[in-house]
Amino acid sequence: MSRPIPPTCETRNWRSYTEALKRRGSLTIWFDPEM
Repeated sequence: MSRPIPPTCETRNWRSYTEALKRRGSLTIWFDPEM
């Protein structure tokens, strides 16, 4: 028995793909001036 071939995804818009990766990896830190 052979394993089924997993589906592959084709990225057509690389600019939006890389921007989404950057947004996913970003970390926003809020500082409270009263602390």
